[in-house]
Amino acid sequence: MNTMSTPSTDTRRLFDVHRGEAAPRIAPDRSVPPAATLKKWLRDMMLIREFEVRCMQAYQDKKIGGFCHVYIGQEAVAVGCVAAMKHEDPLVTAYRDHGHALARGMSARACMAEMFGRVDGCAKGKGGSMHMFDKPNNMFGGHGIVGAQTPLGLGLAFATKYEDEVMRGGKNTRVTLCFLGDGALNQGALHEAMNLAGLMNIPVVFVVENNGYSMGTSIHRGTTMAHDLKSKAIGYGIDAAVVEGMDVLETYHGMKAVIDDARARSRPWFIDLRCYRYKGHSMSDPRKYRTRDEEEAWEAGDPIGTLESFMLEKGMITADESKEMLKGVKAEVRDCVAFADASPVPADGELYTDVYMEPWGPYPGSSKPSMMGGGENTPSFRAIERSEDLL
Repeated sequence: MNTMSTPSTDTRRLFDVHRGEAAPRIAPDRSVPPAATLKKWLRDMMLIREFEVRCMQAYQDKKIGGFCHVYIGQEAVAVGCVAAMKHEDPLVTAYRDHGHALARGMSARACMAEMFGRVDGCAKGKGGSMHMFDKPNNMFGGHGIVGAQTPLGLGLAFATKYEDEVMRGGKNTRVTLCFLGDGALNQGALHEAMNLAGLMNIPVVFVVENNGYSMGTSIHRGTTMAHDLKSKAIGYGIDAAVVEGMDVLETYHGMKAVIDDARARSRPWFIDLRCYRYKGHSMSDPRKYRTRDEEEAWEAGDPIGTLESFMLEKGMITADESKEMLKGVKAEVRDCVAFADASPVPADGELYTDVYMEPWGPYPGSSKPSMMGGGENTPSFRAIERSEDLL
């Protein structure tokens, strides 16, 4: 049986952007998932990385408008956390959301078409970079307002618990993961959500993707107790832990233990998930608030390279297999870019659809996006039954 063997101290410790307590390492004798599972994780991380590289190129070519926040460097967070969940567990996140969407199972085509603002995107081109949404995979969106997704995560967890325990008369079976950046720690919405989560025993896990910077400000300059974020949860009676986010095996094992406990006890958790973004806060960020030496130190512990090296060492993949995997990923991403480029721009009439679920005044209601089998916006049940002649 293969066992874990992960790096201990590396050069990034010279540029410790988190400080305080180090993320605990998983015991070296802990068994690891089968090779097939790790290959999937490796491919998923490669896909996210290549997708984001292409997004950066498309943004520079003015094919993507608005804001664009890429996930490069944090791939192990999304992949490791999703691997620790069940498919029926809801997930909600902030605006750096492409990685979560792809890890959760959204097609690269639907994701890139949304980036391009085209009708074949997951939100019919109306959401763009910050609003990936995939109901079949229980991905309840990226959200552009800092911290606004935290009460939504609480609400999702309350809904699943109520359905399981009250409507079905059974035991809670689902856990909601609510992701946020360290910049959201000071938003009142988060603290209101944590208060209710602790008070009502809601099975939600607040996952702080702590990359050390709130936009361009070091977390230590804008957040109290930044060296010990677990303290944020103490006053709300919520269990808290620090988890390593630059190694997918560490992330998976750390999050699996937390999620399993939250599911068994129907209780909330708060996670300080230590990671680092290699690029700026957004595409317009010149990153002048940190040094190139710091970036290189963290890039030396790249999560994709860490997993690949581990698998090569354990004989779970060959160098040729890894190259072929990357080749396939690049082909898939090239295809999704071509698909997005060929997808039509939403017609002017789309301004009046998906505003309300049901008809209201000049608005014809809502319809499914093409990735869910929908086509052009069609009349809702109420419009058809009442003959409101809205289309």
